Amino acid sequence: MSFNNKVAIVTGAGQGIGFEICRMLAQKGATVILNDIDIGLAKNAEDLINQNHPESCLAMPGDSSDVDFINSMVDTAIKLYGRLDIVIANAGITLYGDFFAYTKEAFSKVLDVNLGGSFFLAQAAAKQMKAQANGGAILFTSSVVGHQALKSLAAYAMTKAALEMLAKNLVIELSQYRINVNTVAPGATLTERTMEEADYERVWSNITPMGRPAYVTDIANTALFLVSDEAKHITGQSLIVDGGWTSVSTLPDGIK
Repeated sequence: MSFNNKVAIVTGAGQGIGFEICRMLAQKGATVILNDIDIGLAKNAEDLINQNHPESCLAMPGDSSDVDFINSMVDTAIKLYGRLDIVIANAGITLYGDFFAYTKEAFSKVLDVNLGGSFFLAQAAAKQMKAQANGGAILFTSSVVGHQALKSLAAYAMTKAALEMLAKNLVIELSQYRINVNTVAPGATLTERTMEEADYERVWSNITPMGRPAYVTDIANTALFLVSDEAKHITGQSLIVDGGWTSVSTLPDGIK
């Protein structure tokens, strides 16, 4: 897959899956606007990518759920690079909580970031792609918990299932403009955050049919395929990348 002369926006990309997606896009020729709400993470990620692929990555720290900021990212892509070809709405937050005690504040925050940010980024990007008249690709990041229930994740799981429905619905809205829209649904994945959890790798290796959790490269490879020219006839789909876990759905230790 080549991404020469392609311009992409990736949110939630200061580390983990988002960072790896940006790194691989730059490696394959794309110019990437890398977003993260954490200024330090965003700038460090920009530096790391540009060390190997000079001037291929621009950090834009900010709140990816804020519509004005979303529009500024799209405007920056057009002002600096003249086009926008790929958008990957990867930013999301996980706020665990007992259903009976879950607060409206937590609920609203999860919806704003996971759903609102993704919806309005897709909207802004699609407007630009429509105006360019040469198509484009939009990708949402869902989760296996959009397919398999896990305790204390009701609000988060709801948003991830909703993203998959959003992708399906946008097929009606965007196909005529040659914009395809899909969703990748990662399972347990080794990232900076998950590796801080005690026994994360051991637990998920034991219950994943393929014998290990995903690496960020597993998810990034899938994401790149779905936004590549090779996948232009794939739209409205969700691709689960979980080493087979949802097929058996064995629960981690201590979760009932």
